Amino acid sequence: MPRIIRIDDADDPRLESYRAVRERDLAGREGLFVAEGRVVLEKAIATDPDSLVSVLVAAHRVESLGDMLAGLPAGTPVYAAAQAAMDQVVGFPIHRGILAVGRRRVRDPGALIAALPPRALVVGLVGIANHDNMGGIFRNSAAFGVDAVLLDDSCCDPLYRKAIRVSVGAALTVPFARAGDAAGLVGALSAAGFELAALSPGGETDLDDLDLGPRAAVLFGAEGPGLPAAVLRRVRTVAIPMASGFDSLNVATTSGIVLHRAAAGRKGAT
Repeated sequence: MPRIIRIDDADDPRLESYRAVRERDLAGREGLFVAEGRVVLEKAIATDPDSLVSVLVAAHRVESLGDMLAGLPAGTPVYAAAQAAMDQVVGFPIHRGILAVGRRRVRDPGALIAALPPRALVVGLVGIANHDNMGGIFRNSAAFGVDAVLLDDSCCDPLYRKAIRVSVGAALTVPFARAGDAAGLVGALSAAGFELAALSPGGETDLDDLDLGPRAAVLFGAEGPGLPAAVLRRVRTVAIPMASGFDSLNVATTSGIVLHRAAAGRKGAT
């Protein structure tokens, strides 16, 4: 069972990791992340409870969260603060009343790829700079059984607090790694025998005709510039058919449509 520690003083130094959350979002947390809300914390506890350093909850919520908090490793501190004190520490009214601080797991991209099973679906991301889109892509990846996500170095942080929240915790459950630049990402997947498909409005293959093999990776680029031309020249390109006069969708929406199609096709091939 975790240790429940009552804290009434907003200046208690044990709450330093939770202080001024929004400012810390911008300044960085030096190897830590912040998870917010019950659903997100449930996923973190179920997937990697040892990564959690501590939990901060509004005191009036401790009893109702008992079953969930029981899944924490013994000795993990759970700080229970009065709502007013918690709001003061965090820097804004936090209506969910649940926060946790965890340690980041940094994965080697080569090791992550090597550990994937013979039948695997991977998402590759290039230049995704919007945290809402990043969170949405991770949520879709979890929903449709993606085994791993690879990011190029220009992508934003999947463990930014907002990205975790938008992903509904999926950024904590879907394994991911940074794989260098776009060319390095594509090269690593190709060398591991993955069939690559890249989304582009001018794609040579309609999504309805996409037939992926057992070891496949789907690549998505940023809205606007899309994937680099050098990447598109190296892989099969895929387009989503749309009404005349319209040629693009939000990248998170695109990922949901494509991954649903990929998952349905792979299920039918089992």
